[in-house]
Amino acid sequence: MEHTHTAAAEHEQHGHSDAAVKTIWKTFWILLGITVVEIALAFLHLETGFPSRLVLNAIFLGLTVVKAFFIVAEFMHLRHEIKNLILTILIPLMLFVWFIIAFLADGDSWKNMRKDLAPGNPKAPAAVEAPHAHH
Repeated sequence: MEHTHTAAAEHEQHGHSDAAVKTIWKTFWILLGITVVEIALAFLHLETGFPSRLVLNAIFLGLTVVKAFFIVAEFMHLRHEIKNLILTILIPLMLFVWFIIAFLADGDSWKNMRKDLAPGNPKAPAAVEAPHAHH
């Protein structure tokens, strides 16, 4: 018996089309490019101090969100789903991100309050004496 399958037929048989492979490579190059930009910005910041730490963190956060979008869209196949399913996944994700930010802000506030109220801190209020009972 003679084997007549070609490489293209083999790909089609296993569910891999050339378009899908090209899309995966395109996503890979986009992710690689964003990562190279992030590394270049980190080295630029270490060498020159530019951009400022706050701006650099904001840029990193934004680029990380872009990378997450490409990963979710392509490798979790969300790009090809219906709008309602996408919203069903993204809205709870956004609430979860808000949840993390809210708890970090609350924890930071609590930490600063504890530091300000520590004994010996000039900002700490003076100790209030308990009123004496009159007999």
